[in-house]
Amino acid sequence: MTQLLSAKAGKITPELEQVAVQEKIDQNVLLDRVSKGEVVILANINHKNVIPTGVGNGLKVKVNANIGTSHKKSEISNEMHKLRVCEEAKADTVMDLSTGNDIDETRRKLISSTSLPLGTVPIYQAGVDAININDKIESLDEDQLFRDIEKHCKDGVDFITVHCGVTQEVVQALKEQGRVCGIVSRGGSMLAAWMEKNKRQNPLYTRYDDLLDIARAYDTTLSLGDGLRPGCGNDAGDRAQYMETIVLGELVNRARKASVQTMIEGPGHVPLHLIKGMIQQIKVLTQNAPLYVLGPLVTDIAPGYDHITSAIGGAIAASSGADFLCYVTPSEHLGLPEVEQVKAGIIATRIAAHAADVSNGNQYSINQDLLMSKARFALDWKAQANHSIDPDVFNEYKLLEDKEGCTMCGKFCSMKQMQEHLVGTGSKK
Repeated sequence: MTQLLSAKAGKITPELEQVAVQEKIDQNVLLDRVSKGEVVILANINHKNVIPTGVGNGLKVKVNANIGTSHKKSEISNEMHKLRVCEEAKADTVMDLSTGNDIDETRRKLISSTSLPLGTVPIYQAGVDAININDKIESLDEDQLFRDIEKHCKDGVDFITVHCGVTQEVVQALKEQGRVCGIVSRGGSMLAAWMEKNKRQNPLYTRYDDLLDIARAYDTTLSLGDGLRPGCGNDAGDRAQYMETIVLGELVNRARKASVQTMIEGPGHVPLHLIKGMIQQIKVLTQNAPLYVLGPLVTDIAPGYDHITSAIGGAIAASSGADFLCYVTPSEHLGLPEVEQVKAGIIATRIAAHAADVSNGNQYSINQDLLMSKARFALDWKAQANHSIDPDVFNEYKLLEDKEGCTMCGKFCSMKQMQEHLVGTGSKK
C-alpha cells in the first residue's frame, strides 16, 4: 500500500508516525493531510534505510540539493563527496541529475549510501542513450523511457521528476507567444524537441496511467516537472507557463484517484513582486499539492551569486505557500558545482527555508532564533556556535572568545554594557 492509500483507509503507517514526531504535529492531522494529497511522505519501499520525510501543508519547509555527473565531468567519487557534504550541511533530500558515465552505478551507489530521500529525472538517462546511440534526441525510445523510469523506482528512488505537462498544445502556445529564453528545463526541452520532430504527443502524458502504475508499485512520489518554467524574469507568468500548470493540476487529480503521491514543481526566474501571487495561483490550480520550487531567482544579473538571488526568492515563495525549495549554487548558469558551491547553496537555501518557517509561525524555528538571541546576549560563544546554521563558519569568523566581546566592538560591546549597567534589561522569556 502507498502512503496515500493507507491514509485514505485511516491507517497510520510507521513512516507517517515518524514524520509526525519529526514535525511535532498530531498524527491524525497529518493523516488527514496525506489522505487529501496536501502532504507527501518521501519513502520508496525499496530504499531500506531512508528517513521518511514529509513535504507539504503545515510542515517545515524542506531543502533539496542537486548533485550528479555531466558528460564533461563524470567521477562517482566526486559525487559521493558531495553527498557527504549534503548530509553534513543538513539538506533534507538529494537529487541525482547524472548525465555522465555509469548513470546506473552512480544512482545505485548514492541510494545505498544515504538515508536522505533521493530523487532523479529518468528522462535524462533515456535522452543520454538517444544522443549516444544516434546523436539525435528525437530517436529517444518511449518504451526505453518507461523502462528507465521503472528501473529508477525499483532501485529505490523516492521521487522522480516527470515532465508530463509539456504537451503539444503547450509547446504550440509557447511558439506563438515567443519567449526570451524559450525552454530552460533540460527534460522539458528534450520532450519538446522529440514532439516537434516526431509530430507526436508527449508519451509521459499519453501513457500517464502506465506511469501511475509504476509509481504506485514502489510508492515513488511523482514530482510533476515544470518544463515551461521561466528561465528569465521577462518570461515569468506567461501563457505557456500557466497552460502547463493547468495540465499538471488535472494530472494531480488523476494521481490522487490512483493513490499515487504527487508534488508540483514551480518556477524558475520570477521578479520579486510577482512571486507571492504566482505561488498562490499555482497552489489553487493544483489543488494545494505540495509545491517544489527552484529558487525562484529574483534577478538575472548575478552569476556567481545566484545562491543569494535564489534564497531571496525562496524565502518569499515559502512564506507564500511553497513547501520545498531546491537549492541553487553560486555556479548556477556557469558550470557543474564543486563541493564548496554545494555547501554554499544548501546553507543559503536553509536560511531561506528557516526565515519562511519563522514567518509561517513554526514554533520550533521561532525557538531556534530565541535560543541564539539569548546566547548572543550572554556572550556565550559556544552556545552561539551550537545554535548557528553553520558552526564551521561561525568558528572561522569569530576572532575573540571572552566576555569582552568580539573585535567589532571589544570593550564597547553593547551586550556587555547592558549586563554591567542595566541589570534586568535582558529577556527572561
